[in-house]
Amino acid sequence: MVRNCLAEVREIMPWNLVDRMQENPGLLILDVREPAEFEAMHIGGSINVPRGVLESACEWDYEDTVAELVLSREREVVVVCRSGRRSALAAFTMQQLGYLNVVSLKTGLRGWNDYEEPLENSVGETVDPDEADHFFLAKVRPDQRAPARKE
Repeated sequence: MVRNCLAEVREIMPWNLVDRMQENPGLLILDVREPAEFEAMHIGGSINVPRGVLESACEWDYEDTVAELVLSREREVVVVCRSGRRSALAAFTMQQLGYLNVVSLKTGLRGWNDYEEPLENSVGETVDPDEADHFFLAKVRPDQRAPARKE
């Protein structure tokens, strides 16, 4: 699914996002990770709408409606997640919902941190880049791995 979405979604690199943030102070950064991930660390000024409720958050009259997001169909929106996969799916969905200027952050917040851009926690404190590196490591358990194929 992600691969199919990427054919339809524009992506930008972390250094491009830095430029866009300077050039367009009205840019909306939408973080589609889960709330606990967002609270641990995020780009300052971003808003959190988990991928699982995105469609209802983008429309009026739902419990999950986020007015700023509904009103942003013509605004420049950059969608972010940990690795760039959920954000690609979310950007694709938003295009289907009529968002005109939405892109996904390629490499996600892992790449943002690798580029040495700041992340903050839920109380606005800067997160140590080494702590962020550890947080962003993939944590696939053995029971989540595909079984070995028999030959």
